[in-house]
Amino acid sequence: MVKSRRNKRRDIMNMTLVIAIILLLNFISSFIFTRFDLTTEKKYSLNEKTKELLQSLDDVVFFKVYLEGEFPPEFDKLRNATKEMLDEFRAYSNNNIEYEFINPSEEVGKKEQNTVYKQLYEKGLQPTFLEINDKAGNSQQVIFPGALVTYANSEIPIQLFQDQMGLPTEVILNNSVEALEYELANAIYKLKTPLRQRIAFIEGHGELDSIQSADFQNVLSEYYDINRVAITGKFNDLEKIKDCKAIIISKPDSFFNEQSKFIIDQYIMNGGNVLWLIDNISASMDSLQQMPMTFGLGKKLNLDDMLFKYGVRINYNLVQDLKCGMIPLPINNQYKLMPWYFFPLPSQGSNHPIVKNMNVVRTEFCSSIDTIVTTIPIKKTILLSSSKYASTQIAPVRIDLRMASAPPNQKLFKNTNLPLAVLLEGDFESVFKNRIKPKTDSSRIDFIENGKTASMIVVGDGDVAKSFVKGGKAMPLGYDIWKQQTFGNKNFLLNCVNYLCDSKSGLMQLRTREVILRILDKKKVAEEKTKWQIINTAIPIAIVIAFGVVRSVNRKRKYTSR
Repeated sequence: MVKSRRNKRRDIMNMTLVIAIILLLNFISSFIFTRFDLTTEKKYSLNEKTKELLQSLDDVVFFKVYLEGEFPPEFDKLRNATKEMLDEFRAYSNNNIEYEFINPSEEVGKKEQNTVYKQLYEKGLQPTFLEINDKAGNSQQVIFPGALVTYANSEIPIQLFQDQMGLPTEVILNNSVEALEYELANAIYKLKTPLRQRIAFIEGHGELDSIQSADFQNVLSEYYDINRVAITGKFNDLEKIKDCKAIIISKPDSFFNEQSKFIIDQYIMNGGNVLWLIDNISASMDSLQQMPMTFGLGKKLNLDDMLFKYGVRINYNLVQDLKCGMIPLPINNQYKLMPWYFFPLPSQGSNHPIVKNMNVVRTEFCSSIDTIVTTIPIKKTILLSSSKYASTQIAPVRIDLRMASAPPNQKLFKNTNLPLAVLLEGDFESVFKNRIKPKTDSSRIDFIENGKTASMIVVGDGDVAKSFVKGGKAMPLGYDIWKQQTFGNKNFLLNCVNYLCDSKSGLMQLRTREVILRILDKKKVAEEKTKWQIINTAIPIAIVIAFGVVRSVNRKRKYTSR
């Protein structure tokens, strides 16, 4: 009896001690926040820049995510990953992240549904058209795989499904998952940052006008304050752009005098960043409207010495590529889309954050780029390159529409991965170093011959930023009116500018996140289907039966011996 009481008292003390330890651990854990990620690629771990951004929130950021509804099963991965990422964001933001998953097609009629779709499109969400195969036959489903993000009475759209031409759906979805942290964090950063950086579109040399570059300017205006500045070579020109984080020189077609070059050079020497979108060859489809043949001639822009000094040379040639865009040609009294080798569709030339997992870019009459060894080391990164089957023609280039209807001679397309866009980073040296300065009021400028650290991106095509204009209205950038398909031009150029201006947030580095795609071998699955069905069903049952038999024998032996 005494022993029983002693055991009972001991059990009560042990239970009390366990409860006390649990309460103490909970109290201590309320002051210590940590999370553990046991995945190989750390896909549930947030970047330190993202954590800093989330911890700085002083109000609620609300996400309306349009990934709810009857999607194909493979879209479950994107929906679940988005929810998990938002939960991670909430954990580091002191609960300042809230979200709702919405089905835009739920319980509405056809008319109301079209109204909802139109509203989402006007707010900036891009639709995706899915082919559905079921018992009723083939049908097309419209989804809006994106989100609307609201913070402090401001709202912006983000696209969660990063479409990439020619890739399997599972690869595209995996790439979209990789980009989730960047897309979500970048949306918060845009909404939260009160002081916007300035960007200038340079004018005065026949650059793209405000209508041709309207869509490019519109998407940039979500991030930056945009100006259009004419450069004439006067001292005041430098004053107009010196506070700009970056300048954009988009498809000039006339001569840059030495005074204008001096202003741009000194802007770079002061740490300014430049996006060069240059056509070295004068060629356009307009000249082929009246006759089937024309010639592409070299332009006299007077920029060769500048770019050479900074580390690149845009060649006076046109790239032809078997991986190319299409144009309509009259064949047998009807128009048919035919491949036009002068419209290369370059892909990413490296795994750089600017182009990682990006859709194909559409170009028109593009020139190849060579990198040059400079006296001061400059880091050079190939962003866009041609396919493995390309060729070049040096100016003057014969451009004949009849080339599109004739089968290509593949032996001529023997150039591989020609650089079409290059990123330059470093401390650039002035092109006017050890040269006579131009005679103008530029003498009032304190000349810098060895510049501060800066970046520039050089693209051998100006049309990459040009929107098709119809009825005085600009179409979406990268939209092909013939194939009715949108290419990755807008994302590419936006990533370029974001990278050039991304000195504080560091968010562009989030695009380097990689999630390993573990795809089942469908052929092997089909061959070994029966084997694995047996392993996963029969073996567990056999183990349970064996365990039951052994236990029964042991019990029978134990009690029989007594």
